[in-house]
Amino acid sequence: APDIPVIDQAYSKLSNSITVEWRAVPGATNYMLTAQDGDSFVETIVKSSPGTVTGLKPATLYRITVRSISSGGKSQPSPFRKVKTVLAAPVLSVRSLSCDSIAVSWKAVPMAAGFSVSLMRSDGLGRMLKQNTTNTSLIFTNLDPGALYTIKAYAWNASGMPGDDFTYNQRTSPNAPVDVKVAFNSGALRAVVSWMPTEGALTYSVTVSSGLLKLRCNTSSASCTVPSLQCSSEYYVSVTAYNDAGSSEPTDAVSLKTIPCAPVNISIEEDVPGHLLVSWSSVTLGHYYVVFVKSDDGLEVHCNTSYTQCHFQSDCGFTYFISVFAYNKAGQSPLGDVFNYTTAPCCPSDFRAVFTSSDTVRVTWAPVRGADLYETRAAGGSAVVLCRDTATACTLSALQCSTPYNITVYSFSEARGSNTSCAPQHVATAPCSPEIKNISKEGLSIISVQWQPINEEATYVVTARGEAGLWHCTSTRNSCTLMDLPCGSAFSVSAIARSPAGQSFPSYSIPLETAPCCPNDLTLTQVAQSVTNISWSVGRGAQTYVTTLESPKGQAKCHTLQTYCLLGCITCGTNYTVSLRAVSETGLTSSCTYQGYSSSPCCPSGVKLYRLSNNGIRVFWRASDETINYKADLHGSKGNFSCTPSSGLTHCDITKIPCGDVYTVVVAPVTDKGPKLTLFSSFCPKKIYSVTCSGSSVGMVIYRGKSNAKHI
Repeated sequence: APDIPVIDQAYSKLSNSITVEWRAVPGATNYMLTAQDGDSFVETIVKSSPGTVTGLKPATLYRITVRSISSGGKSQPSPFRKVKTVLAAPVLSVRSLSCDSIAVSWKAVPMAAGFSVSLMRSDGLGRMLKQNTTNTSLIFTNLDPGALYTIKAYAWNASGMPGDDFTYNQRTSPNAPVDVKVAFNSGALRAVVSWMPTEGALTYSVTVSSGLLKLRCNTSSASCTVPSLQCSSEYYVSVTAYNDAGSSEPTDAVSLKTIPCAPVNISIEEDVPGHLLVSWSSVTLGHYYVVFVKSDDGLEVHCNTSYTQCHFQSDCGFTYFISVFAYNKAGQSPLGDVFNYTTAPCCPSDFRAVFTSSDTVRVTWAPVRGADLYETRAAGGSAVVLCRDTATACTLSALQCSTPYNITVYSFSEARGSNTSCAPQHVATAPCSPEIKNISKEGLSIISVQWQPINEEATYVVTARGEAGLWHCTSTRNSCTLMDLPCGSAFSVSAIARSPAGQSFPSYSIPLETAPCCPNDLTLTQVAQSVTNISWSVGRGAQTYVTTLESPKGQAKCHTLQTYCLLGCITCGTNYTVSLRAVSETGLTSSCTYQGYSSSPCCPSGVKLYRLSNNGIRVFWRASDETINYKADLHGSKGNFSCTPSSGLTHCDITKIPCGDVYTVVVAPVTDKGPKLTLFSSFCPKKIYSVTCSGSSVGMVIYRGKSNAKHI
């Protein structure tokens, strides 16, 4: 291990450290410094002398030792030295009490016998001030305003040894600004405040106060604009300088009087025609007033007065624009309300009234100077009709019909009212619209129309309007007749009244419907012995049809939407009367008759076949009517055969008919309709017979029905 070092000296310059000096030890690479305070100690490794042990407590006695260190190990501790750390620095609290003083205070420092505080401008100007004290506060006075000062303080112990020092920079608050000036802008109602800059001031605050109202403006320059000032007000303006140390005293207040407010409660009266009196309320801070009166033709006059009223000459039919201003040394008041006053206009000229309909009249006239509105009044009967418009024309509607009216046009000014001396014009309205009371049918195409006559000396025209055309009738009384109206047609019937005053509105339309037309063509076709098909052409105006076939033996009827119908239960050989009813959508009917109809003759019964000796067949039947002729038809694969008996007989013969075949036999009546014979075989029943051969060509006639075959 290396040799033990020897301490030359140990001392404390800072309250948390002790510095040690020793002689170097050959072979030592490091040294360990130890400061021991009772049971606690602090160790520090250094390379060489001198070395400092830090992290110590202020004003504390320590035992200091040094050990040398090499690769061989550590030496024994050197003989100790006792060293006491110096006092801790006082922690300052500094503030500027005023623009020329600074107050310094601190907390007591343990083991301190006194304190030393020095103060000097940071820029080095002036002299340094120093004070020793045993107190914990003191005040420096007579300092420069707004200057930055450096303050240094330390404590000493009973032996007079100084401890750590503490340094603090503090600025004094600024002095109040000087040469404050106020420039007032009357148009914008704002003030520009300026002053001479003061040393050390960082910002400025301008206060503009009037009673309880305070306006502020902050700036870092030497001027500030205060907006939104009120008219007719007196303000007091002061400026305060600020820096990080505080504020200066406010400057002496400077008085500022603003422009007067615009006059209010302005009234305009035409106390006598042609004479206007303008008056208003007194304005605070207003020294005198000027009233400007400008007419709508561009002419302007004014009145300058210290009172609160002015008189002006006026002309009728003119509009005057009036404004009042107040003045003082600060300037002119803002523009207040601009009032307009219109004198009474004259009566309109070139008056005309023209009817545009039976209850509407259009009135026109020439414009009148000074009139901004016209009122047209129509008085007649028990009512008055008014029309107001800015135009020189007016339409009066909803006038009472058949009534005389007095129409007057008044020129009107909202400010002055109307001129009531205008003369009326007399007109009469068109007749009242008639009211149809009844429409009755006098005949198939004749309609009588009745109405309530409510007009004097009026002619009435009734019109039936429909798709089929127009029909008219005219009367001066209370009814007229419409002739030759077509069937199956719908009409709208209305009436009007005419007089020298004009034509009325049409009456309310009354719907009229004529009975539907009978179909022109009707065709009957028998489709079975007891079923007949009837078809017809369309009847105009008809929605449904009812067809009837009637005879003493009974009736067949059909109701349909179509133009055809199948009628059953028809009796053969019967004469029927044919009728048709056409029914409209509203229930109107037309009864139509047509030529009679005869059903087909009845078919015979009991049809039988018998073999004849000459390879023939005899066909027998029972006749339904002895006056009817019949014909027998046989249809087979080997040929078709027929026979017709003599009149009155109920059988006929067919010769040389081939055997070994099946025949369809029909016996039907034959009628003579003009030059043509009509056979009704399609309605009669068909029977099937088998003619067999026995031996050679002789055979049997066998009836084949729905059951087994039978020999006849």
